Amino acid sequence: MEGELQRRVGRNLRAYRQERGLSQEAFADVLDVHRTYMGGLERGERNLTLRSLEKLAAQLELDPLELLTERRER
Repeated sequence: MEGELQRRVGRNLRAYRQERGLSQEAFADVLDVHRTYMGGLERGERNLTLRSLEKLAAQLELDPLELLTERRER
């Protein structure tokens, strides 16, 4: 389905943010992005480049594949 990968990345970012107990704005600060960009990412509206995906993963100390892989419910 078109756009599913974008939505998956968004769901994963939201899950990592919620696990850390951070607001979208605080999480955007951690990732050094604007809060509205963060919201677009979480909603799956932003089409990330691979470079951007790598940058976000590095800032979260994750393998980039972790942002692309469907997470299991915890």
